[in-house]
Amino acid sequence: MAAAMVEDNSFEDDQLTSMSSDDIVRASRLLDNEIRILKGFILILKEELQRTNLELESFKEKIKDNQDKIKLNKQLPYLVGNIVEILEMNPEDEAEEDGANVDLDSQRKGKCVVLKTSTRQTIFLPVVGLVDPDKLKPGDLVGVNKDSYLILDTLPSEYDSRVKAMEVDEKPTEDYNDIGGLEKQISMSKQAIQELVEAIVLPMTHKERFQKLGIRPPKGVLLYGPPGTGKTLMARACAAQTNATFLKLAGPQLVQIGQIFGTMVACHPSTKKLADLAVAKIQIRGNIRTIP
Repeated sequence: MAAAMVEDNSFEDDQLTSMSSDDIVRASRLLDNEIRILKGFILILKEELQRTNLELESFKEKIKDNQDKIKLNKQLPYLVGNIVEILEMNPEDEAEEDGANVDLDSQRKGKCVVLKTSTRQTIFLPVVGLVDPDKLKPGDLVGVNKDSYLILDTLPSEYDSRVKAMEVDEKPTEDYNDIGGLEKQISMSKQAIQELVEAIVLPMTHKERFQKLGIRPPKGVLLYGPPGTGKTLMARACAAQTNATFLKLAGPQLVQIGQIFGTMVACHPSTKKLADLAVAKIQIRGNIRTIP
């Protein structure tokens, strides 16, 4: 490599010796211009680097502020919400709006969410929050900020009080003989079971007989008594005898009647029309506690 450098230097020396004084002056001026241009580029790059460093510091401060805000907003307790629907927003498909007033939320692209909170509010979120909307699906439970309603985290189903209050058994196996204490009250128990069978079981298993006789079966049966007297077991035995799905629900949860019908439709899709009619009647009456 040293030999190559010696050859280059000798070649440049030969060029210089062959150049006239005017050519040398002209070449030196060209080199001076190139040096000035390079110095200008270096100065511009230094200014750009300085500006970039300032922007970087500014972004770091904004990131820190946003992290502090997120930490503050994520403080418990969350407001529990239920995903109702996930929408795909595409403003290009919509007609352009005239005038200066433009809704920025309507111009956003991507997925938006409709959720229902535990305070029975239905909220539309054009900005989902901290959870990837692709990981959400209708029916998911989420924790939202109680002021902005932004989704902060997903929650397991055990967080919902409705889960503890509701029990679904698609194929109960209990029998009337499983109810303890009935042997001590044979006459009364037989009469109670017979009435239960006539009111609940027969209208479901022999519907055509009731229609033929023109008998309108009762809408239900009210079992009452202190805990441990076999009310739930009798209901499960009825469900087993009729091949029905058993749905156990605590009384206060009747407010969530929409979720009850949703569970019913999920278990038996053929009941969707009946559930829609029932919900419509409840909404018309204006009182969700009134069940037809």
